[in-house]
Amino acid sequence: QVQLVESGGGLVQAGGSLRVSCVASGSILSIRSMGWYRQAPGNQRELVADIFRGGTTTYADSVKGRFTISRDNAKNTVYLQMNSLKPEDGAVYYCNAHALANGSTWSFYWGQGTQVTVSS
Repeated sequence: QVQLVESGGGLVQAGGSLRVSCVASGSILSIRSMGWYRQAPGNQRELVADIFRGGTTTYADSVKGRFTISRDNAKNTVYLQMNSLKPEDGAVYYCNAHALANGSTWSFYWGQGTQVTVSS
């Protein structure tokens, strides 16, 4: 099994910045990709950004140019630097990992989510 622990969420004013982190732990053999999703009240969960082992990244159009995803493979950690935050960025942000755990098969794992609130 793989556990994902997030940190860094909180309250920030519009135009401000916030950095959230996610650390994967457990009997991990390999992590192919890690990413961030978000879900605002009344909305569907959506992909914000993800990053693969080789460094390839994907961003939602709504965050391009403002958010940056990065990964420390040695630490099994993914970061999301959020700049120029807008009220519509407010959501619960979830960490996701596509990982192989010892004794298991390739699976997707989710963190419990961290709240990001952007005030205007």
